[in-house]
Amino acid sequence: MKIHEYQAKEILKTHGIPTPPGIVVERPDAPLSLVEKSGFPLVVKAQVHVGGRGKAGAIRIVSDIQKLRLAVEEILAMTVKGLKVKKVLIEKALDIKQQFYLGIIVDRLRQTNTLIVSADGGVDIEETAKISPEKILRILLKDSQKIEKEDLDKLVSFLKLDSSLSGRFIEIVKALFTAYLTSDAQLVEINPLVLTNDGAWIACDAKMIIDDNALFRHQELNALKEEEEDNQLEKEAHKRNLAYVKLSGNIGIIGNGAGLVMATMDEVKQAGGEPANFLDIGGGAKKEVMKNSLEIIYMDKEVKGIFINIFGGITRCDEVALGITSILENAPRDIPMVVRLAGTQCQEGKEILEHSNLIAVGSMEEGAKKIVSLVNKP
Repeated sequence: MKIHEYQAKEILKTHGIPTPPGIVVERPDAPLSLVEKSGFPLVVKAQVHVGGRGKAGAIRIVSDIQKLRLAVEEILAMTVKGLKVKKVLIEKALDIKQQFYLGIIVDRLRQTNTLIVSADGGVDIEETAKISPEKILRILLKDSQKIEKEDLDKLVSFLKLDSSLSGRFIEIVKALFTAYLTSDAQLVEINPLVLTNDGAWIACDAKMIIDDNALFRHQELNALKEEEEDNQLEKEAHKRNLAYVKLSGNIGIIGNGAGLVMATMDEVKQAGGEPANFLDIGGGAKKEVMKNSLEIIYMDKEVKGIFINIFGGITRCDEVALGITSILENAPRDIPMVVRLAGTQCQEGKEILEHSNLIAVGSMEEGAKKIVSLVNKP
């Protein structure tokens, strides 16, 4: 479950991480006297469950009350990547000396939590990873529930922080990790984590994704869920009872079991591709589930190729194959499809797909490389 920036900041504040003073408004004529007292310049930010707000013009710095009211009105009228802006966060603009990236994420393949830092904050961390990977440090935690002193020392050394700054930085890292664990988050990041000219550390932006399967333990977080903010494809997939998350790549991925799907996504990325989604058909999936899954993938106009990775246990490969063929007969678009079937009724499934135009492979690694090569083919 995604939550808004302002909601993530409220969680961080409860753990002692400073954030800029601000208010959230939902209408252009909202009273702004509280935020005016903070003094200008102020920042107006659209609150939507999607990145790229700055590039879309949905984050603006304003210098007086007239510009503030105009920015609120215009941003509330915007749609960002298909999502209608319904709330804006107005905050005090910071006197920035340097911007850092600080994040924690689940590494499912290695079954631990990972710390990520960079001295190049405030920009797309994935772009930094592609262009300048040496600017990012990733630390796999030996104990997924604890940060060792040597890990903290590595962070400080990598960022070249002197002793006057490192103490408070370490406190923020520890506080962020506590927030991550206690919220059952899958990801938490501060980008940028700002060092101001007077030496203060402040979370200028914040992002959190909470594990849906843990929401029964967090009624206060469950109350933050806003289904109307979901991507339209996600909404349609949820109507069909599919475990689907829209991503920014162009390779559609379908698998059975969350772990297998995550591993497939990692394999595609390692092969040089970008996953367009996470889609888990679950255990025991029948023909209709597979058919529904492919229909959702085909609805995503960004998808240029599909990789289906099935390891049959209680899921039967012949049922999966029947679902695939039911779509291929009237596929809405002609895009390459790579399929790996293994396990229960595997041979029967392969026989069903024998005369189709899809490409059968014997392993996840082979399939990832194949679909990436097909999608990237000139």
